Amino acid sequence: MLNENDLHRLDGGDAGTDDTGEAEKQNILDGVLRVPAETAEQFLRAELDLNARLRSLTFGEPVRYTYNPLEYAWDTHRCYVQTYCQPGQSVLFLGMNPGPFGMAQTGVPFGEVKAVRDWLKITGEVGHPPDEHPKRPILGLACKQSEVSGARFWGFFRKQCVEPQTFFRHCFVHNLCPLIFMNATGKNLTPPELPAAERDALLRHCDATLGQVVTLLGVSMVIGVGKVAEQRARRVLSEAGIQVRVEGILHPSPRSAQANRGWEAVAKAKLEELDVLKLFTS
Repeated sequence: MLNENDLHRLDGGDAGTDDTGEAEKQNILDGVLRVPAETAEQFLRAELDLNARLRSLTFGEPVRYTYNPLEYAWDTHRCYVQTYCQPGQSVLFLGMNPGPFGMAQTGVPFGEVKAVRDWLKITGEVGHPPDEHPKRPILGLACKQSEVSGARFWGFFRKQCVEPQTFFRHCFVHNLCPLIFMNATGKNLTPPELPAAERDALLRHCDATLGQVVTLLGVSMVIGVGKVAEQRARRVLSEAGIQVRVEGILHPSPRSAQANRGWEAVAKAKLEELDVLKLFTS
């Protein structure tokens, strides 16, 4: 059964638009209850609980806008989890938080629109956060702006695996924090750029959920995508006493000179070193 926090979201406590009708609420409820795999259902419940806890947080300057795609893009995110979160996965790729043209639009980690729509075959409705920056509108799967990080990430695995099922037989992808932050001009702010007290309060909730989902999935390795995610995962999981190997790969961000010189080659070499690439041919 859904807990009180889940019901709170269904009763209008989410951070999306406030015109949710009874039919839409029932669709959300039905969708959660119909998750075919117990692993996927528990994963979704953990995220709903995190959403409920994050609603209590407030953020001051330099943050002016906060989006949570696990609220307004829950439909597409649920499709992603229901389709690809499954028992037996041994590797969790961990990002830090959404990008404005990736997960913010699609509800999928590193969710560059073309990759999500055309390769992962994710479908669903995407709504809007309650307060949108005019330069960062949410267009969902109709967004034409490509996110470089997501295009590189999913493009690489599409080349390696051809079919998404080959990737997800062994791996899953998740973000530590579901929130995206922007300043008054629409510039993206990462969690490390927040004021210390606000950042720490945010990450306490996200850390707890990370431990929960790593335990749930039973993975043997967490691969942080970027140093920040890698270091956070190593610290959090070690302090929680969760026995899992934590490694990292270079973030595919266009802000990284090394990634711009050839992210695929760097990622491939590292994943070969970690014996991850061979999973896709076994």
